[in-house]
Amino acid sequence: MATGDTAPGLEEIERLARDALARIPQPFASHLPGIILQVEDWPSPDLLDAMGIADPYELTGLYEGRPVGEKSIDDFATLPDRILLFRCPLLDEWVETGVALAELVNHVVVHEVGHHFGLSDAQMAALEQEMG
Repeated sequence: MATGDTAPGLEEIERLARDALARIPQPFASHLPGIILQVEDWPSPDLLDAMGIADPYELTGLYEGRPVGEKSIDDFATLPDRILLFRCPLLDEWVETGVALAELVNHVVVHEVGHHFGLSDAQMAALEQEMG
């Protein structure tokens, strides 16, 4: 983890996110190997514009793709599903809330995985609780 005054880097956030993905229980885990996990410092201005978000600190993660229940055989030409995490907004929330960074990253990963499966907020919360 970060030492002294050094903020955790992209690699540390990715490690925490991969740890969270590794704890996702079955039956969900068997549907995750094809998902790309990517960590960037910030969401792009184009992405923020497309989502109607003015403040880049408001977006800590994003799922790009079609939920599992909406996929069809006609999806063969689509890009792979992807979970994006945004380091600077995550670090800002970490400092602002005092929540452990691993717990915060876990929460965002579960939320984005939940979008992959089309889960409700209550189902996402239950999944997060099951992961401990």
